[in-house]
Amino acid sequence: MHVWWLVAIAVVAVLTAILIFRLHAFLTLLLAGWLVGLLTLPAALQDYAANEVAKGKMTSQHADAFVQSSAADRLVHAFGETAGKVGVLIALAGVIGSLLMASGAASVIVDAMLRLTGPKRAPEAMAASSFVLGVPVFFDTVFYLMVPLAQSLRRKVGKDYVLFLLAILAGGSIAHSLVPPTPGPLQVAEIIGVDVGTMLLAGLGIGSVTSVLSLAAARTINRFVEIPLPETATTESQDAEQALGETASGRPSLVLALLPIVVPVVLIATGSTVAYLAQSSSSPTGGWVKFVDNLCDKNVALAIGCALSFLLMRYCDPKEKNKLVATSLAAAGSIILITAAGGAFGAMLRQAGIAGAVAGLAEGVPGLMILPLAFIVTVAIRTLQGSATVAMITAAGVMQGFAADGTLPFHPVYLAMAIGAGSKPVSWMTDSAFWVITRMSGMTEAQGLKVISPMSTAMGLAALLVTVSFAYFLPMAG
Repeated sequence: MHVWWLVAIAVVAVLTAILIFRLHAFLTLLLAGWLVGLLTLPAALQDYAANEVAKGKMTSQHADAFVQSSAADRLVHAFGETAGKVGVLIALAGVIGSLLMASGAASVIVDAMLRLTGPKRAPEAMAASSFVLGVPVFFDTVFYLMVPLAQSLRRKVGKDYVLFLLAILAGGSIAHSLVPPTPGPLQVAEIIGVDVGTMLLAGLGIGSVTSVLSLAAARTINRFVEIPLPETATTESQDAEQALGETASGRPSLVLALLPIVVPVVLIATGSTVAYLAQSSSSPTGGWVKFVDNLCDKNVALAIGCALSFLLMRYCDPKEKNKLVATSLAAAGSIILITAAGGAFGAMLRQAGIAGAVAGLAEGVPGLMILPLAFIVTVAIRTLQGSATVAMITAAGVMQGFAADGTLPFHPVYLAMAIGAGSKPVSWMTDSAFWVITRMSGMTEAQGLKVISPMSTAMGLAALLVTVSFAYFLPMAG
């Protein structure tokens, strides 16, 4: 069976399972991966194994066993490989996020941003705060934290409630789709073959510019839509207002609050920079490169950040602390399973020959047009089935062939960024975040379609524009 028929069957299977049968994403991705593996021709497996042997990633004996193995065996093996690569990162990031929230460190960061900018620049402070918190904390949690602050600011100024709400999206939602260690960007980097440090730096750079542009879109939407405060917002916003005006004795300092976020980012970025310099240098490297490589390993960096986050809870009862960690690990477990299933699904597509098929397609696609193509593919999957993470993983599996042969006129990280950009549009009824935002903010469904849907589209287009611009002016090819 031709590989594009396999891709079509897989995408239809994913959409049918989620939209019609309401199957969990973990089961859906495993089912789609198994289906692709089952329908893959032996000739495609032989070609894949031969390429892996040529790259030195597989021995001849292993290649023979691989071709003879069942679809289920290959799926489970790919699942385990992905879980081994991203599982520790997601678990540690989950613990860091939980401790930031429980210790009050997240509130300290938001408080500091608001004090720094003042009331007139409150939307910028909200966007910056949510972007910073969106790196280690899942977006829905960031929104839960910050929506009472948006309501408090609305009570103070008497207007711009929509602007304050959308400012949270302009920061946290962008980070969720572009900056690892959130699961979507992390898995896209793995599938496309981008170093996590490079993905982190690109996500921070492109995401920051995108957030600024998205905030401009938020101001435009705010001019045309007015949403009153919900009746239940009074108590919550008053509590948030009090929190902004007081410094609780139990809350950590700003420096301590930022350490679990900043230190891992700096370590991972340093590791990627040193590795690049060592690779491009003609002189022999000493033991210091190995030391930096070990210290700045992404798993070690997140572990150090996790250890620093425990300092935020140093006065907390150990039993309560352990209960909090257990809860965060349980939540992370579900994300790890979905991410690993997505990795297995992508591996099945690679084994079916998607890389060669896409490489052939790429011959007729002008260089930079590959990025809008990746964007459109992701948007289509995202709009139909709702989940940004599932859309990113599925689209990355389809588009990975563009990066496989190394002929892109720009760095593959831009392909990953375009996929992340495509995971923003269009947020509507199929998106769980749509319901989180509407219910927490007091919007009706109709108001959500007027506010959230156009904002998600604007964020995606802004991210694509920034990505294409970076790829054109700073291609980093070769």
